[in-house]
Amino acid sequence: MFPLYDTNPHHRIPWLTLLIILINVGVMFWLAQLPDQQVNRIYATHGFVPKRIEQLADPKVVVEVNLNPQAPNAQHLQNAPQQQIVKLPADRGAIYQSMLTMMFLHGGWLHLLGNMWFLWIFGNNIEDRLGHIIYLCFYILGGLIALSVHWLTTPDSTIPVIGASGAVAAVLGAYAVTYPKAKVRTLIFLFIFITVVDLPALLLLGLWFLQQLLAGVGAGMGGMDGGVAWWAHVGGFVAGMLLMPLLALGAPPPDKDWRAEAESQFGALR
Repeated sequence: MFPLYDTNPHHRIPWLTLLIILINVGVMFWLAQLPDQQVNRIYATHGFVPKRIEQLADPKVVVEVNLNPQAPNAQHLQNAPQQQIVKLPADRGAIYQSMLTMMFLHGGWLHLLGNMWFLWIFGNNIEDRLGHIIYLCFYILGGLIALSVHWLTTPDSTIPVIGASGAVAAVLGAYAVTYPKAKVRTLIFLFIFITVVDLPALLLLGLWFLQQLLAGVGAGMGGMDGGVAWWAHVGGFVAGMLLMPLLALGAPPPDKDWRAEAESQFGALR
């Protein structure tokens, strides 16, 4: 199943959703211009490495990331000509920063496009409901909670975790509890047949969550299979389901449509 679009209108221009997408795309274009070895080093230093949490309590802990993609701790890294070890310092600022920068790094265009497509379909309505500022806080907090769940399942891992998947999963969880009956036009692949149907958001997103949960269980408490942090997806989705009702209490629904807002800022739209 692949969602094409939802039929749920939004009333505010989703400025932050658009900005997040543009930043992610811009970072991907920047990475595409760099040599593979330099990209791998960026993943190691600006991605989140769970083992580094130990360094917050004990600066003597040594954390090394192997940039060789054939090594068992390098599923996210691109082709490297030879084995190279990056030793990560016990720098509190760098560790905390990596928890945010990892949300804007992706392992390739397919990884990026998948995340951004889901974010655009479902994020605009969540931003619409929460308002821009609360939505930004929700997005970051959801991503951090997802990351924490991944850390709990694999605290000794030296695999750099990258991608917006955890934060996007929080958006999906929020959408599922806020607009469960909204229709999502969905592309269905059934053996050799392909069709398009309208599915309730709760059904589509519930099946997506079940897939992530089963994959996480299959991967075990190591949390990763094929380079995917499944438990981060599970944690992000649950976080979104729990955070959304609380944050919505302090966020009144939009009281004017997006066209009126745009015209007030830019003049009449044709």
